[in-house]
Amino acid sequence: QVQLVESGGGLVQAGGSLRLSCADSGRTFSLYTMAWFCQAPGKEREFVAAISWSGGRTDYADSVKGRFTISRDNAKNTAYLQMNSLKPEDTAVYYCAASRSPVIPRKEDEFAYWGLGTQVTVSS
Repeated sequence: QVQLVESGGGLVQAGGSLRLSCADSGRTFSLYTMAWFCQAPGKEREFVAAISWSGGRTDYADSVKGRFTISRDNAKNTAYLQMNSLKPEDTAVYYCAASRSPVIPRKEDEFAYWGLGTQVTVSS
């Protein structure tokens, strides 16, 4: 059973940084591709970044390339999203998700498990 809990969100000024964490209380974390999605007010949820089960492959949305870094620590059953050079348009609820897909997916329906989300607010 995969149970994901996000943390690390908050209020930050433009140009600042935040580090989000996604902890899994289950025993199979290392078998899953992990990803982060975000949903801004009035918009659909969208893909941010993903990382393969081993951490050897990553994928990023164009809007965050060079600013965000996804990583994982399988010994701690935790995935991370380091967010630098934050912009007001990054304001959203950020969700982590887990997939058993052998390739790194971007579509929501490829992810079977989701956390409840953590709010990130970037002020100008």
